[in-house]
Amino acid sequence: MSFEIPESIKVWSQFAHPILMWVLLALTLYAGYLGFKIRATRAAEGDKKKELIKGRFNVRHYQLGSIILALMVLGSIGAMAVTYVNSGKLFVNPHLLAGLSMTGLIAVSASLSPYMQKGHDWARYSHIAINTVLVGLFAWQAVTGMQIVQNVINRMAG
Repeated sequence: MSFEIPESIKVWSQFAHPILMWVLLALTLYAGYLGFKIRATRAAEGDKKKELIKGRFNVRHYQLGSIILALMVLGSIGAMAVTYVNSGKLFVNPHLLAGLSMTGLIAVSASLSPYMQKGHDWARYSHIAINTVLVGLFAWQAVTGMQIVQNVINRMAG
């Protein structure tokens, strides 16, 4: 018994990953903003600190980071699955390799959370450095991903 995926689902499924990744890029930038607000809160004093604490930036950053981690891992796996379903193979290219690297980096970044919560500065600086690299790769992935989307559209039109 074989299961055949309808052609319309195969075609349109190719756009789920790029859309999800653009949303994740925006959420990642917002998580970075929240991270900077945490640092500002930590450095503030007096009434300014009291005001910043009300923003609960640490809780919001942690929760959003958890969502980003889950969606990035699922989005990466989903993209590879859709590519395989549509073409019968994975295309080992810089976009795939950078995406897999990003998936690993975000896992390592998230794994530093318990150490940051215990006040270890090495974990904070590592977290910031890893996420800076991650955002750089993410921006590059956005460009190469749009080239891939353009190739898909051209195949659909031609």
